[in-house]
Amino acid sequence: MLNDTPDLSTLQDFLGDAHQLLSRGQECLQHFQLIGEDADASHCLIQTLASLRDKAYTCKQVQIAGFCEQLCAVLDPVAHRKQMHGSALGILEACLCLLAWQVELIDPGSGTLNLDAEEQRELLDSLETTLHATAQSCDQMV
Repeated sequence: MLNDTPDLSTLQDFLGDAHQLLSRGQECLQHFQLIGEDADASHCLIQTLASLRDKAYTCKQVQIAGFCEQLCAVLDPVAHRKQMHGSALGILEACLCLLAWQVELIDPGSGTLNLDAEEQRELLDSLETTLHATAQSCDQMV
């Protein structure tokens, strides 16, 4: 007989790991706020989001995993890594805040996360638009 009960130890491990990874993501954000175009902070942030994505997929938290995957895709181009200042930082901070809230909203007993992905899409669209606009204005200045 199959058991549909989620593996709560895996979920608890994920929740602990997610909190640590989100703290690391906040540290990366602070580096951007202090230093600006910091390649190390950029690499660390992408690696942190990729780790959170992988752990979320393992724990069947597909909404969190998908959001992390999309964030990585938006942040990965080298041109975007150099645009992490101004309004892009505010949007990135909102993305990390949303991820933290999503982790908090996971039901610890069932592992379910019921939410509308609209806010994720809006933030991703805003971040991508801002990074593209900043890159274009920098290209025009050169």
